[in-house]
Amino acid sequence: MKRIYNIISGAAAIVSAAVLLGSCEEFTPVFTGQYPEPEEYETVTMEPTHTIAELAEMYRTGQPMEITEDIVIAGKVSTSDQAGNFYRSLYIQDETGGIELKLGKTGLYNDYKPGQTLYVKCRGLWLGMYGYRSPNSYGGGNGMVQLGCEDPTGEYETSYMEVQYLIDQHVLRGPFGDPVEPEVITGSQLPSESDTQSSNHYIGKLVTLEGLEYADEIFTLLYVNSNKDRDASSNRVFLSEDTFNITTWAMSEQNVKAHLQAGDWDDVNVGNGNDADTGVYGSVADHKDEMIRTASPANVSQYFRMPEGHEIQIRTSGYSRFADLEIDPEVLSGQKTINATGILTMYQGSIQFVLLDQTGIEVND
Repeated sequence: MKRIYNIISGAAAIVSAAVLLGSCEEFTPVFTGQYPEPEEYETVTMEPTHTIAELAEMYRTGQPMEITEDIVIAGKVSTSDQAGNFYRSLYIQDETGGIELKLGKTGLYNDYKPGQTLYVKCRGLWLGMYGYRSPNSYGGGNGMVQLGCEDPTGEYETSYMEVQYLIDQHVLRGPFGDPVEPEVITGSQLPSESDTQSSNHYIGKLVTLEGLEYADEIFTLLYVNSNKDRDASSNRVFLSEDTFNITTWAMSEQNVKAHLQAGDWDDVNVGNGNDADTGVYGSVADHKDEMIRTASPANVSQYFRMPEGHEIQIRTSGYSRFADLEIDPEVLSGQKTINATGILTMYQGSIQFVLLDQTGIEVND
């Protein structure tokens, strides 16, 4: 097997563009440089009261809750934000599953090392879910149970801890250990749309999926003007059910502009769902100058199929260091498959797979 390293310069089909709206706002710029060395600290050892699965089992759909008991969980750090594909959060995992800690800082890899054990004192934190959609609607299902603070805006079920003092009161650094070894899993072990960390212990963990075949689909959300209301139908452009000549894992600002200038998306209509179908807001061609002038990086879901037929979205941030990394042409043509290593997450009942960096992709000869 070989790894992909050709860097350029310059996802399931969606019946209604509204199906994946919430998943498009999580990735934003990340500082990936080297911070000053952190101050020395004494590692701690604690006895967990709950596993991650037991904590996740406390969550009730649509009911974010403040944890009022003296609950302690522990897990090894499984992610790094150094490559820019994770933003202001990290994942820890134990034998029962993984969970996202919303710490509200960038450059987390400087303070919380992969393989290091973290203890989380949960009393006072909030347990919520990101990415839930009612199963009565198309594409519905569970998202990811996560730990953070109460969101005063009510937009999300949890928010970031933000203040270092608050983080230090809840997240305690334990002993260092070897990096987490990914588990190789098959289609039969993948979660269903109703699973959480309490019912499928691979959710939120570092895993490897083998033999993925390119599915000839992408999903991305663009904006007519990235400086205006990003929820307005008149400002949204959805690319789905095709590849639209996007052959990279995501798109930097320069890459988005190059596609616009090449006319790759000229025929795509602006709007959500029915608005786009009617063409009431015109097409990309009608707004091209404005879109080029206000372009911003774009997150992309590249769709793959497992040997058993399960569809996987590998979702990458337009701000990541490997956003413009070209996917091997022989993978795109179906001549070769890939193995992917990353965090297995859920969004609206579908599997979203997040790479730590480009080394998580291996091309099978």
